[in-house]
Amino acid sequence: MTAIRNIVLVHGGFVDGSGWQDVHEHLTAGGYRVAVVQNPTLSLAGDVAATHQVLDGLDGPAVLVGHSYGGVVITEAGNHPNVAALAYIAAFAPDKGESVGSLIADPQPGTPVPPILPPKDGFLFLDRDRFAASFAADVPEAQAAFMADSQVPWGVDALDGAVSEPAWQSKPSWYLVATDDRMIPPAAQRAMSERAGAIVSETPGSHAVYVSRPAVVAAVIAQAAENPGGRS
Repeated sequence: MTAIRNIVLVHGGFVDGSGWQDVHEHLTAGGYRVAVVQNPTLSLAGDVAATHQVLDGLDGPAVLVGHSYGGVVITEAGNHPNVAALAYIAAFAPDKGESVGSLIADPQPGTPVPPILPPKDGFLFLDRDRFAASFAADVPEAQAAFMADSQVPWGVDALDGAVSEPAWQSKPSWYLVATDDRMIPPAAQRAMSERAGAIVSETPGSHAVYVSRPAVVAAVIAQAAENPGGRS
């Protein structure tokens, strides 16, 4: 298979697509055509539709990349014919019938629990005072504070949106484990990536590894683009 030149980036919950800026810069410097999906995170169906809208406009195959809840989105949206490969960045990689809600329902003893506040009017936020420690521990303090203060409301319908047909069953996938993640435990990341048959790499980094270590993240995405057949 020939190398892929299109990259589509999908953000997760509580944030928007601007967090991909440094990853975007690394990839575009490498000659890739990069699109960032501004998925509303109100419902899984809505986020899949937003992702499909971007994929529909491409002139060729793409690597579809998801961070955190964005992994659920790409698992469902990745069945689109323009998707040649998937890249999960500290992301959920659910199987059929699974959602973020089901995957986090029974945390292992001793693992950090994300400081998600009780839903209000159908939306979720992280506790601002605990945002940096849980989501962005290796991001500069001022930047982490801004991320906490500019949170995007995450819809309960998105949290509970279940995958109907996981794209990783038919598309090659890559997975970057963030070993210091306090939102999705690294052990859970490893288990999901193994189940998906992904090519796995690991890096020190918080859940916001796409912000704190953009060169590492971009390198994983480029690997998927240069090796779309999925051979390690």
